Amino acid sequence: MQLGDARTGKLADNIAGFGRALRRAGVRMDSARIALATEAALAVGLERKDDVSAAMEAVMVSREQDRLVFRELFDTYFRNPEIAQKLLSQLLPSAEGKAEPSKRRPRVREALSPQKTYGHQAQPKQEDQKVEFDAAMTASDIQRLRRADFNALSGTEYRLVERLARDVRLPLPTYASRRTQPGQRGEKPHWPRAMRRAVRHGGELIELPRRARREQALPLMVLVDVSGSMERYTRLLLAFLHAATRHHRRRDVFAFGTRLTDLTPAFRLADTDAMLEHANDAIADFAGGTQLGESLQALRQHHARRLVGRRTLVLIVSDGLDTGEPQALTEELLWLRRRCGRLLWLNPLLRFDGYAPIARGAAALHAHAHGMLAVHNLSKLEDLAASIATVLRR
Repeated sequence: MQLGDARTGKLADNIAGFGRALRRAGVRMDSARIALATEAALAVGLERKDDVSAAMEAVMVSREQDRLVFRELFDTYFRNPEIAQKLLSQLLPSAEGKAEPSKRRPRVREALSPQKTYGHQAQPKQEDQKVEFDAAMTASDIQRLRRADFNALSGTEYRLVERLARDVRLPLPTYASRRTQPGQRGEKPHWPRAMRRAVRHGGELIELPRRARREQALPLMVLVDVSGSMERYTRLLLAFLHAATRHHRRRDVFAFGTRLTDLTPAFRLADTDAMLEHANDAIADFAGGTQLGESLQALRQHHARRLVGRRTLVLIVSDGLDTGEPQALTEELLWLRRRCGRLLWLNPLLRFDGYAPIARGAAALHAHAHGMLAVHNLSKLEDLAASIATVLRR
């Protein structure tokens, strides 16, 4: 049985090419999904384009953040103005789409354009499936990616920046705990060690060893916004936080949208990719609204003990576009500020010059947070540790 046009049978080839374009746009894709998409298109028939799009989307897209990319790429890839009223069996991929090239999403623009290569040698076709850091990348390319907004990156650039973000360090400030350890300038004598040394010298105590207070990193709690407006930042910042705080002894991570999701078990996994997959399965309200007040209320009711001794450093990663009641948010922020050491707001919207927290949720966050920091590109992530230290000193 031939698919598509009975003369050429090009529908199967077009669906396979569309699957490769989705892969270039950063959507998870394999041959099994492409085969299922072909069967789905045949099952619903080719009379209505909307039916074919919905059927293929059901089998080719498994993440909520990829749905808008799929729909825009489908409209662009399978559009030909001369045969718009004909059956989809005559589909001819065209570079012209419903959206102008300048208005398309970066992932869609890259998927429809020739593959960009860094350096002087062309990359093999395996780049569709695997992105590696090329040592031949020029200094200007690296500098541009370090300062490029995460929301403006293409699919390939996004995956590359995500891997670069995993190498960024985040040394958090430390404090002197009650526990002690042998040290040169401790306040208390280390009597067991002193007795052992005295035995070696015939009972004479030549030097008095001391015990110093042990330095420990501040307990860390991270609240990450997973709403639709944070779609391009959430995954990359989760990967960054997982890698940068992997040696942190006390680390609690929560995702919030319309509900609160505990990601601490996922962050215990050693592999960052495994953590992201586990988090994707755990978050049920991805790309929904933002109700920070209700999420903080759930934190207070069920996880208040995670805040250790009014010493915990709390990071709220959000754009502040809250849809809940501002009064409830204010009350919960006041409670959180009383129970933690410092409350910092990491805001991607600081990428805009002259940004002001005018929205009600943003205004409440700005009023009660100890500081507001930018996290919209690699350069800001590299400076995050110094910025946090500055706010803590202030």
